[in-house]
Amino acid sequence: MSRGIYILANDRVLDNTIALLNSIRLYDANTPIVMIPYNRQYQTLAKVINKSYGVQIYEDLQIIEDISNLCNQICGSSFFERPNLLRKFACWFGQFDEFLYIDTDIVVFERIIENLKYLNEYDFICCDYQHLAGVEQVFTPKIREIFSDSQLNNVFNVGFFCSNKNLLSQEDLSNTFKFCAKYPDFFYLKNSEQTLMNYLMLKKNIAIFNIANQPSKEPGNWAGSPNFKERDKILIDSNVNKPLKFLHWAGIQIEPGCPYWDIWEHYRYLNTSKPEQLPPNKTKKTLWQKIKQKIKSLLSIYQ
Repeated sequence: MSRGIYILANDRVLDNTIALLNSIRLYDANTPIVMIPYNRQYQTLAKVINKSYGVQIYEDLQIIEDISNLCNQICGSSFFERPNLLRKFACWFGQFDEFLYIDTDIVVFERIIENLKYLNEYDFICCDYQHLAGVEQVFTPKIREIFSDSQLNNVFNVGFFCSNKNLLSQEDLSNTFKFCAKYPDFFYLKNSEQTLMNYLMLKKNIAIFNIANQPSKEPGNWAGSPNFKERDKILIDSNVNKPLKFLHWAGIQIEPGCPYWDIWEHYRYLNTSKPEQLPPNKTKKTLWQKIKQKIKSLLSIYQ
């Protein structure tokens, strides 16, 4: 049985991809990693990560195009804000029998492929506290007409998940696209793959296991959480006194001054020297500056 890691990337996220791969390879030199191209602008990145990390490009690029074409045919090209995120579904049609998918705005703090062990008992693995926010950023409240509260307690973030090949079929995708196109008011269309993947998993009624949502009180992993403390370039969740599996900057621009910037910077330049000058911190406007800008804006309307 083959096991491996998928990522979705292009040239635009080269630095983030390097940080992620440095963290993976620090703990695991051998697990195969495959990149699903986000779009056609990925050649520069592909050369760098193949040479330095042994990352291969997804074998059958036609499958990726087929997923995009299927969505366009059923929903239309402008239905989702970022339809290329739906290329994550290619994981279920790729070369690995068991796989882990990781977004590139993540760094890991362990041999992360070991989390595939949960597939011995479950069909789909996630690791986040998305469920604590209810259906926000996953569905609209109307989704409660379809799923029960107990089912919706299993909603998850799609930046990190494990599953088995062929758990989903192209017919599953087609039916989901059709339902979404017909009833868009159930879905949070800004997060295309998140809303559809959650719907698919809940609709199939498979065994979902959320590593974070356990009675043992597992650590969080979102970079917006202020309670993580650094220890030897690994983060500890002070609420439960346990090390994080990974840190995810979901919805946060990774740049100087952002939460846990020093952690990202460490892994980005783990095997190379830092550039002499990094981009300067963005200065936030004071309340008085915001008020003056508002006054100027109002005055300009009446001039």
